[in-house]
Amino acid sequence: MHGARSAVAENGKRRDTSYPPAPKPLPVSVIDNHTHMDFRDGWVEVSVKDAMDAANAVGVKGAIQVGCDVKSSRWAVQAAESDPRVLAAVAIHPNDAPRLLHPESGHGHADESELSLEGFDNPLEAALAEIEKLAAHPRVRAIGETGLDYFRTGEEGRDAQRYSFERHIDIAVRTGKAMQIHDRDAHDDVVEVLTSGIKLPEKVVFHCYSGDEALAKICNEHGWYMSFAGTVSFKNSKNQQAALAIARKELILVETDAPFLTPHPFRGRPNAVYMVPYTVRFMAKHLGVDVEELCHQLTQNTEEVYGQFEG
Repeated sequence: MHGARSAVAENGKRRDTSYPPAPKPLPVSVIDNHTHMDFRDGWVEVSVKDAMDAANAVGVKGAIQVGCDVKSSRWAVQAAESDPRVLAAVAIHPNDAPRLLHPESGHGHADESELSLEGFDNPLEAALAEIEKLAAHPRVRAIGETGLDYFRTGEEGRDAQRYSFERHIDIAVRTGKAMQIHDRDAHDDVVEVLTSGIKLPEKVVFHCYSGDEALAKICNEHGWYMSFAGTVSFKNSKNQQAALAIARKELILVETDAPFLTPHPFRGRPNAVYMVPYTVRFMAKHLGVDVEELCHQLTQNTEEVYGQFEG
C-alpha cells in the first residue's frame, strides 16, 4: 500500500471507516474506469485479488488501476500483471508537477527521491521519462491521471501543471494510449489546452466528471468521454446530474475513484471497486433507462476506450 485516507473528514469530524454493505449484483457486468487499490482506507488492507473478487461478486468484472506518481504507477503495472481483471494507467498527478519541476519551491508533496536525475534538468523530467517507459507495457492502456487542479495548487504552480499536462498528452499520443484527465476547478483551462491545436490521443476521458451542461456539450462535440463517480449521486451535485442527462450515451463511463467519493447513501465511508453498482443504479434512474441497458452501454464504452482485459 502506498497511502492511507485520513480517518478525519474535512469538517474535522471522525469518519465511519467501516466498509458499506455490498450492493445488489448488476444484471450485466461493468468496469470501474478509475480506482486506487493501493490506497488504504480504514483498518483493513485489501489485496488486489480480494478487491476484485468482491467486485466480481456484484457484477463488476474489471477495473483500471490508476497511478499518481512513479511509485503508484509502478504498482499499477504490477497489479495489472498479477490479475487479468485489472488494467493500468500511469502518470504524475498535476498537484505534484510544481514541486517536481521546481523542487526548491516547496510546493506540492511529491517525492520521487528514488529516481536517478542523471541526464535530466529536474525531477519532473526524470519522472516523465519513467512514466513513458511504463506506458510501453501492454497492460498499461491509459496515461493518467493528468490535467489541471486549481483547488489544491495556487497560481504560482499553474504553469508547471500545464507543462506537465502537455507532456503527458504527448506521451499518450506517441504511445497510442488513452488519456484520463484530472480536472478540478479548471474546466476552462483544460478545454483551452485540449483545443489549442496540439495533437490529442484518440481517446480522451474526463475522470470523475465534475463539469456542468456547458462542459458536457463540449465533450459531446469533441467525442470526449465523461466518467461519472459516486459524486453524481450526491444531493448537491445538480450540475453533474444535468451533464449526465445530456451526455451522449456512447461517451458515458462509470468509476469509483476509490477509496474516495463513496456514493450516496454512504458518503464519507470507504469506497472500493465493489461499490460501482450503487452509482450505476443512480445513473440509470436519473437517465430513465433500464439498469441492464445502461450496463451494456457502459461496458461497451469502456472496452472501446481501453480494449479487452485478457489476451
